[in-house]
Amino acid sequence: MMKIKVIFLSLLLVFNFSSTSNSQIIPNSFADLAEKLMPSVVNISTTQTVVTRSNPFPNFQFPPGSPFGDMFKEFGTPQERQSSALGSGFIIDEKGILVTNNHVIEGAEDIVVQVNGEKKFKATVIGADPLSDIAVLKIESKEKFLPVRFGDSDKARIGDWVIAIGNPFGLGGTVTSGIISARNRSIGLSRYEDYIQTDASINSGNSGGPLFDMNGNVIGINTAILGRSGNVGIGFSIPSNSAKIVIDQLIKFGETKRGWLGVRIQDVTKEIAEVEKLDKPRGALVASVAPNSPSEKAGVKSGDIILEFNGEKIEQMKELPMIVARTEVGKKVKVKIWRNKKEITKTITLGRLETSEDFKISEKKEELPKETLIESLKIKVRKLSDQDIKTRNLPNQTNGLVITSIEKNSPLTGSIEVNSVILEAQKKKIRNVEDLNQALKQVLNSNQKTILLVIYNSQNQKRYIGVKLD
Repeated sequence: MMKIKVIFLSLLLVFNFSSTSNSQIIPNSFADLAEKLMPSVVNISTTQTVVTRSNPFPNFQFPPGSPFGDMFKEFGTPQERQSSALGSGFIIDEKGILVTNNHVIEGAEDIVVQVNGEKKFKATVIGADPLSDIAVLKIESKEKFLPVRFGDSDKARIGDWVIAIGNPFGLGGTVTSGIISARNRSIGLSRYEDYIQTDASINSGNSGGPLFDMNGNVIGINTAILGRSGNVGIGFSIPSNSAKIVIDQLIKFGETKRGWLGVRIQDVTKEIAEVEKLDKPRGALVASVAPNSPSEKAGVKSGDIILEFNGEKIEQMKELPMIVARTEVGKKVKVKIWRNKKEITKTITLGRLETSEDFKISEKKEELPKETLIESLKIKVRKLSDQDIKTRNLPNQTNGLVITSIEKNSPLTGSIEVNSVILEAQKKKIRNVEDLNQALKQVLNSNQKTILLVIYNSQNQKRYIGVKLD
């Protein structure tokens, strides 16, 4: 019996050792860590002047969408009022340099920083970047402050313990804890999204505050919450490794200097990978190339699939913009491309995004009669006219078919919208209905049953769409 107990105890010890060696130990308390870090976390309050006009007809309401509502807003006496906002931030240099979200200080006339719930100081903006929602401030004081260090956010794992410190609802010095719930989240807030998701409580006023690991290092900047009314257990933070690049540039230059390729890209779907004979859906498909851009000069073409950039493999489309953005402007990089069912390499000298003349899109739309039903696609189309080209600001000599309606059971439903222009099918230009029907017939008679379309969507962005036919 004693032998069995010894064996059981040995197994228990082995299990405990294995568990603790591969994961974080559940802390008994966050008190020591919080006490150490709180002097480095600041509360930020801002004020700005907002001009409004009084309603000359306060008892009369125009129906929603009425043009008269906007017209009468222009009448009345202009009135000024002070608008205030609250946020959080954290000190990264003893000289009083601190980091927060751009949306916390955007448009602010006065910025006041409260350190450790005690002293208040004026602060000025060193640099701000709306694209990443990051701002760097300087406290106007000769005092020395207690900074925190950045950690390696790439090493943060789902399930790791984290704590957030900030100023929710103006209640400064608030500490919350949780775990990393997910990585690489995109929620549609900015161009460059690679958020850390956490269940540590984050509310209004937490924006710009730090997300710490258990070593007291900043691994994220708390930026957003999911929910219509306060925290619902899902918060999002900018990873420190992404933020650090922007912060360093803002401190050094007062602005960002991002690399620029000059391409519009989209996901490589299963259908597109199948048509292009790619082993699996991966990379970033080039939908269009900006005129006189670095990509055009290097010979990159619409329809190319970027598989690797500067030695980094591109598994998902969203990875490419972030990799390009953090690459030095003017650097010559090797880009591996999938073209005509084989891999080629191009050398591209990166431009600067902030000074580039990227695509200019006209949102003007016009519908014309004389439609034709395409039975196999369950859509109606009409020929692109000269007036279309003019009003939509399309390139001269553009040919194609405008989609005027899409049936619910169409294979295009969900991937193509009304007013899109079909430019190519199976890499052949579409000038009229006959061209499209011929391409469809060819695909339907093959074993593949997948047609590759090139379109302009309703915003005049070129897209590649793979469509599976019945």
